[in-house]
Amino acid sequence: MSSLQSLYSLPLALFLCLFLLCLADARRPRHYRPRPYRTLYVDQTGNGNFSTIQSAIDYVPENNKNWIFIRITAGTYREKVKIPYNKPNIVLKGAAKRRTVVVWDDYQSLAQSPTFMSLADNIVVKSMTFVNSYNSPNSNRPMTPAVAAMITGDKCSFHRVGFIGLQDTLWDDQGRHYFHRCTIQGAVDFIFGSGQSVYENCAIVVRGDTLEPGLPGFITAQGRTNPTDGNGFVFKNCAVFGSGSAFLGRPWRGYSRVLFYNSSLSRVVQPGGWEAWNFVGHEWQLTFAEFGNYGPGSNSRMRVKWAKKLSLQDVNQLTSMSFIDREGWLQSQPV
Repeated sequence: MSSLQSLYSLPLALFLCLFLLCLADARRPRHYRPRPYRTLYVDQTGNGNFSTIQSAIDYVPENNKNWIFIRITAGTYREKVKIPYNKPNIVLKGAAKRRTVVVWDDYQSLAQSPTFMSLADNIVVKSMTFVNSYNSPNSNRPMTPAVAAMITGDKCSFHRVGFIGLQDTLWDDQGRHYFHRCTIQGAVDFIFGSGQSVYENCAIVVRGDTLEPGLPGFITAQGRTNPTDGNGFVFKNCAVFGSGSAFLGRPWRGYSRVLFYNSSLSRVVQPGGWEAWNFVGHEWQLTFAEFGNYGPGSNSRMRVKWAKKLSLQDVNQLTSMSFIDREGWLQSQPV
């Protein structure tokens, strides 16, 4: 019997099912990915699998190779959250940036203080906020480093995530990272570290009102240590606004690299733009650059003389997604 005859000998219902399955497979987009094999639910009211975020992370098997979703209901979670090195492929998804909030107030040391610490590779976080409340304006405490989030793993992305603090809010420590439509708030060095990161369509909120009158803050403190390092911070299509004033950045390490590109810069930006800090006399090593920005804070007439003037080719290399993603890891993430 021919294959065609065999096909027509099938019951009509079975034939139709096979036809529809083939049609659905043909219509799948090329980036189609099957749903993750497991979803865990966190709900403080007891309606989920876990009542804390950390207990859900603890449940994930070590060195898991399949994506695991941890869905977190709305609420304020007063806990410290840590994803260890040996737990990759986790997606944390809250109800919304303003509805799922994780709060802690540690400050004992830079490494001890983060409310959220993500050490593993291949982590996705979406629709939630991390807060270190130690330096909150109503605390009447002297300002000290107090990290809201520390990101150390490679190939990590953040979508509509809030990072709230005042000094050293977001420790973009190392690895390749993508921040999309995130909100980062602070006053002093509030985006710092040696990450190789793109910040796209993010809100950079300066809280200069928390500093002494007339004292400017600093948005970035990037930690590139030598000219061959690939890391740096690139801000694309972002909005810088808030209260008081702040420099766009100062160097944490000797070859610091930061680019603000096609972004809205309000009057909170200090006219000089950049500060050399501990590297006065070595400004030539720094890559602090701006290109295509707009708004009153983008006026370059009073910028420091040593700010870099990048070529169009250099700008295109830094602003291309290949700066962090040559192999397509972003497209393979279940976002």
